[in-house]
Amino acid sequence: MQAQSRGELLYTTHCVACHGTQIHWREKRLVTDWGSLLVQVRRWQANAALGWAEEDVVQVARHLNDTIYRFPRPLARQALMVSLARPPLL
Repeated sequence: MQAQSRGELLYTTHCVACHGTQIHWREKRLVTDWGSLLVQVRRWQANAALGWAEEDVVQVARHLNDTIYRFPRPLARQALMVSLARPPLL
């Protein structure tokens, strides 16, 4: 059995209790690309007052992208620059 990634561990520990994977497939979803996925993960971790570091946000977004969304993802450095360029949503 493969070990859980940090993103999967954070997601299953903190996110799945409020919503299952069906939220990711709803018709009017807010996530439409890699950038909006980062925004929504950042938004909901802030709403839940989890205090994640930006790397945690990126790890959870990677997990969701790898298992559900499958959006083209920028190179790691570009992804970090995109995520840091966006202010956190409060």
